[in-house]
Amino acid sequence: MSAKKLGELLVQENIIDPLQLEQAVKEQKKSGERLTAALLRLGFVDEGQISEMLAAQHNVPAVDLATFQIDKNAIEKIPKKICERHTVIPISISGNTLVVAMSDPGNIYVRDDLTFLSKCKIQPVVSSESAIRAAIERYYESSVSYESVMTEMERETIVTETDLDDEEDAIVDLDASGDDAPVIRFVNMMLTEAIKMKASDIHIEPYEKRYRVRFRIDGKLYEKVQPPTAVAPAISSRIKILSKLDIAERRKPQDGRLKLKTKSNKEIDFRVSVLPGLFGEKIVLRLLDKSNLQLDMTKLGFEQHEMETFQKAIHKPYGICLITGPTGSGKTTTIYSALAELNTVDVNISTAEDPVEFNLEGINQVQMNREVDLDFAAALRAFLRQDPDIIMVGEIRDYETASIAFKAALTGHLVVSTLHTNDATSTINRLLNMGIEPFLVASAVNIVVAQRLVRKICNSCKDVVDVDPEILLDMGIPEEEIGTFQCYKGAGCGNCNDLGYKGRIAIYEVLDMNQKLKQAVYDNLSPADFKKLAMENGLQTLRQSGINKLKAGLTTVEEVLTSSAKD
Repeated sequence: MSAKKLGELLVQENIIDPLQLEQAVKEQKKSGERLTAALLRLGFVDEGQISEMLAAQHNVPAVDLATFQIDKNAIEKIPKKICERHTVIPISISGNTLVVAMSDPGNIYVRDDLTFLSKCKIQPVVSSESAIRAAIERYYESSVSYESVMTEMERETIVTETDLDDEEDAIVDLDASGDDAPVIRFVNMMLTEAIKMKASDIHIEPYEKRYRVRFRIDGKLYEKVQPPTAVAPAISSRIKILSKLDIAERRKPQDGRLKLKTKSNKEIDFRVSVLPGLFGEKIVLRLLDKSNLQLDMTKLGFEQHEMETFQKAIHKPYGICLITGPTGSGKTTTIYSALAELNTVDVNISTAEDPVEFNLEGINQVQMNREVDLDFAAALRAFLRQDPDIIMVGEIRDYETASIAFKAALTGHLVVSTLHTNDATSTINRLLNMGIEPFLVASAVNIVVAQRLVRKICNSCKDVVDVDPEILLDMGIPEEEIGTFQCYKGAGCGNCNDLGYKGRIAIYEVLDMNQKLKQAVYDNLSPADFKKLAMENGLQTLRQSGINKLKAGLTTVEEVLTSSAKD
């Protein structure tokens, strides 16, 4: 095969179209990154497709590092720092030939460097950047471990707050010096590990006889480490210093933010919450990594007809679009993806958020502040004097906010907001119970989307699993499909930190408020009868959406059962 440019190959294989390639090239020139990085960031391709195309382009094999057993003798040939710098890792050695997994096998300068360092002939193979980074962390032993740092911390049980107050920079570099105090190194290691494992939250919890750190990964909490209880105040003080909080205040809750810079110069924000408990301060850090924010609506988990219904509703010039679900169900991501699609130069978009999690270019975002009486209702009143086209309200919590939102929706504005309800149809009843008149609900509501997040099976260790037919029947799967219905589960591997899951996808319940449903609201139909009518009009419930993801081999029976109620 003749060597062609990667972009041309991707277009030739119909993986991307010429317009997408043109957009990626523009992004590449603007940011200075490689074309592959631009394509991945824009969501036009995934890492597997990039690896396949690079393998074809350079006529070298592609390797799945999650299942490949790397030779320790090969690891000794290239230092860890070099591997991290060039995103490479040696995987096997035979005689004088060193096989090296590379994210860019066409870089002859890197190959020359590796030849010089290893004194071997380099035979490149292709693997994705994330797989190589994961393998580097897995196979290269860190010079510092949690255990060694905790031993040092235990030895130095008395650490004064003044010893820790040594950093005033707005951005903290995670690549801490080995001369730093043990508690500083411990906190840096904890934050670094959370970023690598793609955790969404870090929980630091003091109890009477133990002190533990847990990471929330794909919606589930996993215990990571138990530091000595004696150093709890020092760890708490260190995090407060980084977050610019009052280290002397231990009786009141405090909220702050900190920004960290990784070795790859990527900046990641953390939202910090400190809560005084019975045995000390519990701290929760929420990771806000914009690079993980999915703004491509087509990749959230909507099925085709649901996607078309949702897009039609958000492109209406006025009315209310509501996203519902419990905390942590992905409502913010769905709203941000909708706003990203609507964000054009000819519209004015204003958002009232508590808190503002991600900064979106071209959108006017307002942070709520109770200390100056800036709440959702006050922000909505102010927005209506700012010539808005689209308004986003973080949450409709009370009658006052709901009333202003509905009036805005009926006076030529599109309003997008969230509610905490169990499903789409119960949202209508919740609005009526708030005191909103039925004619307002029927006239203003365009669409209600209920959602949950389910964990995705890791593709590297995915395997067929037997499930009791009675469970499948009870879930709502037709009896005639049971014999051919295949279920999958992840066994656990290095690519998913032995969890069997990697990433999450949403299941949706999309209630399109057509004329029949609007009339039912006017007629004050009971919640049960309203849901029955909605299902007759094509409503797919959360359970049905979960079953579709199960059929597609994306998730497990357990995830569907825990995320959706039986219809």
